[in-house]
Amino acid sequence: MSDEQPKIEIPVDLTNPGQFFACCGLLELADRLWSGGDVPGVVGWFERRRFCMLTEDRSKKLHELLAEIRELKFDVGDDTESEEDKEDDLPVKPIRLFWKNQKPAIYLDWWSEKAIKPWAGSMKERVILRAMLTEIDPKKDNPFDDLRRVQYPPPKLTKAGKPSKPKKKEPFYFDPRRGNKSHPLDCGFSPDVHEMEAECCPALEALCFIGLQRARPAPTGIANQSRYTVWSRLSPAEPGIPPSLVGAVACGIVRLPGSSSYVFDNYFRTDQRKHKTFSQARLERSTNG
Repeated sequence: MSDEQPKIEIPVDLTNPGQFFACCGLLELADRLWSGGDVPGVVGWFERRRFCMLTEDRSKKLHELLAEIRELKFDVGDDTESEEDKEDDLPVKPIRLFWKNQKPAIYLDWWSEKAIKPWAGSMKERVILRAMLTEIDPKKDNPFDDLRRVQYPPPKLTKAGKPSKPKKKEPFYFDPRRGNKSHPLDCGFSPDVHEMEAECCPALEALCFIGLQRARPAPTGIANQSRYTVWSRLSPAEPGIPPSLVGAVACGIVRLPGSSSYVFDNYFRTDQRKHKTFSQARLERSTNG
């Protein structure tokens, strides 16, 4: 690939772990959608607070990719949520995503790793993922700042012909901007108890959920604390890496020149100590090998 080709760029806050892993998910899906056969794979890298992707086809645009992602298909199953947390003890039921043309997109089953799973057993991941995908707006150039109230399922007409009361849908809590407003110590009262409908970023939540399948953070040795490594532009001729290398680079096994490591916590956001959220990350170190 040549650096002369147009690239897709998205603003990103590297201290937001949800945004970092969402970028990894975006790269993964772009490569699976746009490459194959004689078409080279998509590569990605971080540069000046932006995530960049380079594709062989000069005409590919971000809004096209987001539109395809929004239409991903999978079996949602029962969309009701239990008040109990017994599902945490059940085996993980994988999610198989398909493109709208019925071709396989990706297989997901990473959340058996409890250290980085923020949602509780009573919150069904399939329902949350469907809700977040449905609310992605393909027209947004900055999808990770598109905050909105997510409702799922969509309101239906009652027998009287009036729309039913919409139901809010809680996110996975990968985004520290949402999580740091959820604990009573942060705002003086419990938003969950008062059933407050705070905004979340559906694109970040859905893409982070997908990105964590390959791009897994590394444990630091401290309970519920993890580390991820951000890579930068490599060279003008080959500026980024393909998804096949993202897993090794993101967890720090493979260290590239100019990479930086960030540490974050998956901490309890409620007094019941069941529900967690990703914290804002802090820069740990830079490597210039």
